Amino acid sequence: MQVSVESVGNLERRMSFTLPAERLDSHIGGRLREIARTARIKGFRPGKVPAKVIEQRFGQQVRAEALDGLLRETFDSAVRENSLLLAGNPRLEPAGEGQLEWVATFEVVPDFGEVDVAKLNVIRHVAEVTEADIDQMIENLRMQRREFRAVDRPAEAGDRVNLETWSQAGDERLPAEGEEKGATLIGSGVMFPAIENALVGMSKGEEKAIDVDFPADWRVPQLAGRKVQVHVKVVEIAESYVPEVDKAFIKSFGVKSGDPAQFRADIRSNLERELKGALANRLRREVGEQLIAAYSHVEMPPKLVEAEARNMLAIQLDQAQRNGQNPQVPDNAWQDFLDPARKRVLVGLLVGEVARRNQLRLDPKRLNETMRLIASTYEEPEQVIELYRNDPQLMGGLQNRVMEEQVIDWIAERAQHTEQPLSFQEAIRG
Repeated sequence: MQVSVESVGNLERRMSFTLPAERLDSHIGGRLREIARTARIKGFRPGKVPAKVIEQRFGQQVRAEALDGLLRETFDSAVRENSLLLAGNPRLEPAGEGQLEWVATFEVVPDFGEVDVAKLNVIRHVAEVTEADIDQMIENLRMQRREFRAVDRPAEAGDRVNLETWSQAGDERLPAEGEEKGATLIGSGVMFPAIENALVGMSKGEEKAIDVDFPADWRVPQLAGRKVQVHVKVVEIAESYVPEVDKAFIKSFGVKSGDPAQFRADIRSNLERELKGALANRLRREVGEQLIAAYSHVEMPPKLVEAEARNMLAIQLDQAQRNGQNPQVPDNAWQDFLDPARKRVLVGLLVGEVARRNQLRLDPKRLNETMRLIASTYEEPEQVIELYRNDPQLMGGLQNRVMEEQVIDWIAERAQHTEQPLSFQEAIRG
């Protein structure tokens, strides 16, 4: 196999190589003969189809498959023989008409020099789930099941008030005609505090005009920074009803026995799973920041950074569209993501380099545990596990995630570290 490698930049390489023609022909011939033994074509008995017919029917497909397989195999072999560490996927292009001569353009992993993780100083956050955290979660669940019931009395703090409003700002009426219908929970801050406070003591059908000075940064531009007279009319008052933590309430969350102790145990298990994930994310972020600080001087592969920046933009645009937005961005909008993209690429390459130098391998047990942990958050865990096992792309993403977590843990264990205790709420807010 003829191979030549040249540098076309600090981290970009161009490889020229030739595919072995005899191996390509041998693979194509062998595959066509295999097809001929089993092919069922109208007008011919099985195993008696002429080679010319097999060639006409399957030759193009077989040649394409053989060429693709041999191309990848030859390129991978050349990479190993030349001790190259690729950063990202190569671009493969034919260099001649016969499809035997090819050129691969790719970027390589930069030289990080000595990677001594013992010099890093990592803050390791620690936290635990307390009984108070469980109490708070139960209270949250009660509030989620809260109901509102109409009452015939003046409004109080905590009531939900349905109302009609319109505003007068100088000579401008908002809206120009009619009223806006809405609702607020007194004390929630959904409406401007002065308006919510004025609702206390009002009865159904009562109207009131309230003078309000809106701040300059108020979320409604037409009202921001203006003195406005807000007219309100109470349409309905409803008080909240929060359910008791009885057997029926507990059973509604899947605890068939309705046992409070089992309910609390299940909540603790869920909170501990959430906490474990939050602390792992904090550790990953902390190790990443330390790696960035220590190796920020190393040049990153520019095309790989650009690809990551474009991917980050695409994710943001997709999220915006999911939220009902349709932002228009310039063609070079991806350049705004270059700095975070460079940092992400830096951490990713360093994690891979640490794994390679220390011969770290994916732990199948940890992979299985993570998969089951993810699946446990769904109603049909076994179906989710089966989905992962049957989807190579999904499983590949999970394997990359678990491998990264393994390396991060390996680095954190060997780095200097300081423990910093956090409450459960502080930990999950990070």
